[in-house]
Amino acid sequence: MGFFSNLFKTTSVEEMKEKIVNGGLLLDVRTKGEFTGGHIKGSKNIPLDQLENSLSKLDKTKPIVAVCASGMRSGSAVGLLKRYGFTEVYNGGSWTKYL
Repeated sequence: MGFFSNLFKTTSVEEMKEKIVNGGLLLDVRTKGEFTGGHIKGSKNIPLDQLENSLSKLDKTKPIVAVCASGMRSGSAVGLLKRYGFTEVYNGGSWTKYL
């Protein structure tokens, strides 16, 4: 185990899918246009630039798996959510992993 493995806990796609199946939210933080172009059925679209003003639409008691095109915006979304007291949030990376 290296230094960074202690800082960043990775969760497999299978574990994240299980969280979603068990009541968690798949939060797609891509733009409305990207979302309209293709998305996972049942996912909620709140673009990253609107997330801070949309926190009341999210349930802090349920797991949230954030996704985007590559994992960069979803990583930013996870950081933002944690700053606002969301505890069970995960960077799911690319939304296409959940097809």
